[in-house]
Amino acid sequence: MGVTEQQNANVQTPPPVVAWHTLSIDDALATLATRATGIDAAESARRLQQHGPNELQTFATQSAWHTFFAQFKNALILILLSATILSGFLGHMLEAIVITVIVLFAVLLGFIQEYRAGRALEALRRMAAPSAHVLRDGEEVMIPARDLVPGDVVVLRAGDRVPADARVIEAVNLAVDEAALTGESLAVQKVSTRFDDAGLALGDRTNMTYAGTLAVYGRGHAVIVATGMATEFGRIAKLVESVEAGQTPLQENLDRLGGTLAKAALVVVALVVVVGLMRGLPALEMFIFGIALAVAVVPEALPAVVTISLAIGVRRMVKRNALVRRLPIVETLGSTSIICSDKTGTLTKNEMTVRQMFADEHVLDLSGTGYDPTGAVLEAGNQIEPSPAVRAMLRAATLASDARLVVHEGRHQVEGDPTEGALVVAAMKVGLIPVELNRQEPRVGEIPFTSERRRMTTLHTTSAGAIAYSKGAADDVLASCTQLFKSDREIPLTDDCRQRVSDVERQMAGAGLRVLAIARKSNTSLEDAEREMTLLGLVGMMDPPRAEAKAAVHVCAQAGIRPVMITGDHPLTAGAIAREIGILSNERVVTGRDLDAIDDENLRREVAEIAVYARVSPADKLRVVNAWQSRGQVVAMTGDGINDAPALKKADVGIAMGIVGTDVSKEAAGMTLLDDNFATIVAAVEEGRIVFGNIKKYLTYLLSSNVGEIVLLAGAVIAGLPMPLTAVQILYVNLATDGLPALALAVDPPEADLMQRKPRNPRLGIFTRPVVIMLLTGGLWSALVNMTLFVWMLDSGRPLAEVMSMTFVSLVLIQFFKAYNYRSDHLSVFRKPFANKWLNLAVAWELVLLVAILYVPFLQRAFATFSLSLEDWIITTVMAFTVVPVLETVKWMTRRGWFGEVV
Repeated sequence: MGVTEQQNANVQTPPPVVAWHTLSIDDALATLATRATGIDAAESARRLQQHGPNELQTFATQSAWHTFFAQFKNALILILLSATILSGFLGHMLEAIVITVIVLFAVLLGFIQEYRAGRALEALRRMAAPSAHVLRDGEEVMIPARDLVPGDVVVLRAGDRVPADARVIEAVNLAVDEAALTGESLAVQKVSTRFDDAGLALGDRTNMTYAGTLAVYGRGHAVIVATGMATEFGRIAKLVESVEAGQTPLQENLDRLGGTLAKAALVVVALVVVVGLMRGLPALEMFIFGIALAVAVVPEALPAVVTISLAIGVRRMVKRNALVRRLPIVETLGSTSIICSDKTGTLTKNEMTVRQMFADEHVLDLSGTGYDPTGAVLEAGNQIEPSPAVRAMLRAATLASDARLVVHEGRHQVEGDPTEGALVVAAMKVGLIPVELNRQEPRVGEIPFTSERRRMTTLHTTSAGAIAYSKGAADDVLASCTQLFKSDREIPLTDDCRQRVSDVERQMAGAGLRVLAIARKSNTSLEDAEREMTLLGLVGMMDPPRAEAKAAVHVCAQAGIRPVMITGDHPLTAGAIAREIGILSNERVVTGRDLDAIDDENLRREVAEIAVYARVSPADKLRVVNAWQSRGQVVAMTGDGINDAPALKKADVGIAMGIVGTDVSKEAAGMTLLDDNFATIVAAVEEGRIVFGNIKKYLTYLLSSNVGEIVLLAGAVIAGLPMPLTAVQILYVNLATDGLPALALAVDPPEADLMQRKPRNPRLGIFTRPVVIMLLTGGLWSALVNMTLFVWMLDSGRPLAEVMSMTFVSLVLIQFFKAYNYRSDHLSVFRKPFANKWLNLAVAWELVLLVAILYVPFLQRAFATFSLSLEDWIITTVMAFTVVPVLETVKWMTRRGWFGEVV
């Protein structure tokens, strides 16, 4: 039987879940019915037919037209369309055109947002490798990555993107950057040996490589075990597709408001028409007036004002380095109560840094963070001059490294391995110059790092002869040492000294540091360089927190926001970072394996006790987000990797990193931090609170005005009085008088205590008890004042047209006074009353228009008005102003907690 026939007979579709990392190389090859030299072209074609191409599936999406017409299901949109028809029927084409523009603007905005929402999967597809080097009958060939099948053996070299999930069968110094998938900040050394633990987290399966990750150095062979949607990459794509982004609190509030207003409009129409018909009024007249009154119930400018408020917030946030993709996210930020933050590149700099050293039997600190070569040696918090032992250790570490520090666009960057970069930067902090060191002691040989040896040794020539330098895992390097460098001389390395070094190494590792030992040997050759060496010391390094992260976490806590760390990194490292920046105090640190042992119900109960999640999978991140959301919390999730995409989409606010973030995370998120700065989130939260506060001001003002109009008009019908306003005057008040001041409130300056309040509970909605009391008080007082004026003027014997004009003016003026009062639901209007310049301009312009309507003849005819005397102006102004002390009294009561907490 030929090879192909044998393979055809033996091959079977791999089980859906195989712990490939627990299989030996021979067992893995046997399970896949392949060999280390790969399969042939015919067998590849057959398997391609069986498994399908190695690419992400295209999920069914709705058409653009379907998305567009779905926007018209909104209750407010339908009411506005009815208002458009009414305005056209009454001959008011200007009003009809204005409302139509508002409707189209809102519809197009919603369409654009939803149409772009599916681009996260496209970004995932772009990250797939376009081609791969594969062994076919033992010969290396390059093929399109989509043609790979399980059983293919791929060749990996530095710079290659891994094309599919694979079991490593040969690794020569192979290291893969898996940060985008697991969150691990360091490149992972790959091995070919098997593991016994089937439950290892992805980041610990070092004999596996995963699609979408990047080989950074070394080379190796790996046998493909999963392709396309069966890869870890594909599972994330399925999660992204299956996760439905919920509505924001603002969308839910506005939907409820739209439904309530629609019902209120129907009730008002029915009431007025029935009462009018019972009084014997003409049916057509009552129908038209009833519809006009229903239009008064609806704030026609609501979609426009909300959109403008959000757009202004977006513009301000861009200036503060936060880019928003979906407008409602701005408001949701304002009610965020939980921030689930990735560690690598978000809370940390993603730049390895030496933090501690052990030399000359002293534990020392090294200041400075990241790749900036500025810092000093500290002992017990005091700066000291670097000792000869420190300089000798960092000299050796630098000469045994290949990384270089470069400056790109004013920013220090490392070319090469991040760990070696940290050593080079540490040497520069104590005054050593790597270029000079390499010139003084040129390298003539090396023993490269391998995952089995866990060390690297280089040989250099000096005037005193050949010298070897070695760096690597503390246990391995320490075992090869017989001498210790102390006080500028070498002494025997006794058992007590070994124990002391081991104790310090464990302390450093327990603090979340990655520890390397540094050693040297003089007058040696490469063959015996790693025997009887002299230990120079230990260096402990980590990816340090951003300098501003601690302050940002503190501000979040002041604003009532709970920060939580979710990372794929090691629990010791994650816990150390979280403790340093203030996320972790008495809470728990759990791993992905711990989470697997907790069911969803128990996680919902315990989630408040957990501050750090380490070694977690994408599904784990989703579970954490869901657990918090099930407790009624508004969750923001930050992240930069592929592994963050599903949780970013599910979270109420998904926040991606703009500099180091993947396209996948940016497309799945609703907001991107342009400077990757955790502190920018605090600024974004403030902007979100400003936006929501201004929308609340607008709605309180406008609905209060509408309540005043409805009660006034309905009361007149029920009482058997003439109509206080014409249909044209009602439309004018709603579209013009209410519109511009409302737009001005959308850009109102923030209240002084905005960031000292707890996050707003989204379940409370916009209309909390203080807001409703302010709204109803203003509206009912307006109706009372205007009804009193209307009846008073009628009883005085004045013509109905003049009485209606005075009522119209009084209504407009009382709206203006309320606009200033509703700039805060609890702070006095007399504290910086004219701080909003746009409101001042809006009121001034509306006053000019009001005067024109009253005194320009053709406008008098159109609006059925007449010229007011000075006495009329005094009466209407005084009566309108009475709303100010009434609302000030309500605010005084609110500040004293009579109506509950201000949010």
